[in-house]
Amino acid sequence: MEEKTEKTFWFVVGSQFLYGQTVLDTVAARAKEMAEEMTKRLPFPLIYKGTVKDPAEATRLMKEANWDDSCCGVVTWCHTFSPSKMWIEGFRLLQKPHCHFATQYNRSIPNDEMDMDFMNLNQAAHGDREHGFISARMRLTRKVVMGYWQDEKPLKELETWMRAAVGYKASRELKVMRFGDNMREVAVTEGDKVEAQIKFGWQVNTWPVGELAEEIDRVSEADIDKKMAEYAERYEMATDSIDTVRYQAKEEIAMRCLFERESIHAFSNTFEDLYGMKQLPGLASQNLMADGYGYGGEGDWKVSAMTYIVKMMTAGMGGGTAFMEDYTYNLEKGREYSLGAHMLEVCPSVAAQKPRIEVHPLGIGNREPPARLVFEGHPGKAVVMTLVDMGNRFRLILQDIECIKPPFDMPNLPVARVMWKAQPDLCTGAKLWIMAGGAHHSVLSYDATAEMMTDWAEMNEIEMVHITKDSTVDGLKQQLFLNDLAWRLKC
Repeated sequence: MEEKTEKTFWFVVGSQFLYGQTVLDTVAARAKEMAEEMTKRLPFPLIYKGTVKDPAEATRLMKEANWDDSCCGVVTWCHTFSPSKMWIEGFRLLQKPHCHFATQYNRSIPNDEMDMDFMNLNQAAHGDREHGFISARMRLTRKVVMGYWQDEKPLKELETWMRAAVGYKASRELKVMRFGDNMREVAVTEGDKVEAQIKFGWQVNTWPVGELAEEIDRVSEADIDKKMAEYAERYEMATDSIDTVRYQAKEEIAMRCLFERESIHAFSNTFEDLYGMKQLPGLASQNLMADGYGYGGEGDWKVSAMTYIVKMMTAGMGGGTAFMEDYTYNLEKGREYSLGAHMLEVCPSVAAQKPRIEVHPLGIGNREPPARLVFEGHPGKAVVMTLVDMGNRFRLILQDIECIKPPFDMPNLPVARVMWKAQPDLCTGAKLWIMAGGAHHSVLSYDATAEMMTDWAEMNEIEMVHITKDSTVDGLKQQLFLNDLAWRLKC
């Protein structure tokens, strides 16, 4: 899947005409220097776009940011004192994520150079407080980062916010293709698709499975040969059922044709609706996810969208992000683990070794045994997250976990799987997840962080619940009660 739009961030600096042109020239030169230097250490370009000196400039720049498709967010900073009333209309119109980077050009106070000229030029401590007040007064959603612009910690915070903003942009542009409806009688995979489009921007619509079946029938043998060569390069062919693998290739090619035609980046299907198809897409779905598509099983369009969004947020980080499902527990004392897997569709980006293509009976769906990738997830710190529809708002639930090398071989389990230790422990963590209404489907990511997802949730103005090593039952009960009160008042 090719991303065609460049992703940039705007650096807009605050000042005023009071100090004269020489000061303004210095502010502009320093701001450009800072943006260029920070860009070397950030995942996306930070571009100096100008110095706001009056209300007209603030309004113009925020309007231009809104209309620039490549702009994912605006980073502001006040080098000098920038009276905050000049920002009101610009901030009122701004529709992109906003980060207030409270910093200053010089690291230290230069004792011998300290005079009134230096004070007038270098008063970010003054300007950033005035600047911050107007966002607070206007009740605006924004990220505040404080620290020296060359230090690792504030730059890491800025990077995290940038990645969340990229996820916000991906969300506003996302189209999800549903092949059929969600699994019958399942509650948590349901949700308000109209509200999701209002809140997140997602366009979630259904395509007939028969249309996919017709597309499968049009796939040429030459195209299948090319896809098989790709499979051979990426994966270990651990089956003699080559015709079965070739059928998965046909399914993948057909889905890609539909996705490219309709500008789709995430999809869902269900084993209860496979009209005109010989196999449930397993390897086909996994290879699509490896290339950045989002997926949700049993018609779960919410987790499909979130899988894609998290993949976009964490692109290039290397740890991996996958659609996941809680399957079973190991409840031996001192060896309490969760086993996550799915019938077929876990993304190979999280694999500890080269995945194997295998063919086994599925047991459900009443179709031929499908080819799928089999592997174990790699060890490392990670998160699992799920988005649920609570009726009057969406709730993002995130849990810190530590993935481990499974202590069991499980030689007869022919699926991709990941095993992890839940925080604060398995039983408490599962209890908290269930109390919050967490789904059995989730997104597992070694790259996304709680801070990144909190930033994304705040940008979208939705509820966020974070289960950590310090979480308790009483604490979560109180949080959920207060959250419910707040959202009832808000709605």
